[in-house]
Amino acid sequence: MRRLISMAVLVALALALSVLEMSLPLPFVAPGAKLGLSNIVLLLAIVLFPFREAFMIAVIKPFVLMLVTGSVTSLIYSMAGSILSCLVMVFAYRYLSHWFSLTGVSVLGSVAHNFAQITVAALILNNFWMYGYLPLLVLIGIGTGIFVGLTTEYLTNHLRRLKLNL
Repeated sequence: MRRLISMAVLVALALALSVLEMSLPLPFVAPGAKLGLSNIVLLLAIVLFPFREAFMIAVIKPFVLMLVTGSVTSLIYSMAGSILSCLVMVFAYRYLSHWFSLTGVSVLGSVAHNFAQITVAALILNNFWMYGYLPLLVLIGIGTGIFVGLTTEYLTNHLRRLKLNL
């Protein structure tokens, strides 16, 4: 029961961060570029929970965000990005952690998120020239991935010091 409550709190926190992020005016010129604040929660879930629970959070958050915002179109993009980034980050965290810090795992997840969203856009628009936009998104994603990773490292270290068992 405690794990379920912790997961629900993380989903609510990810949702709140997504809604907050939507209201922030960002200086990016690149359409679709975001800070990815809710990925802090997803990465934290990957550290704290087994794959199944982290994946459930990755799937539930975009769906609940769609219910809050009413944007069905964004659900497709968000779900694709969330699922692929979760899979990549879980794999990197579990099997490649000797090569990647949590920040590196976050950067990989950010790039995967961008790749998934560009792929969805290319399929929906039937325009594979959309991949030309990917290098710009990857550059932005590296920066946001570093921010998300460093923030998550700080949070996990703080939780370990508190000896908090979620």
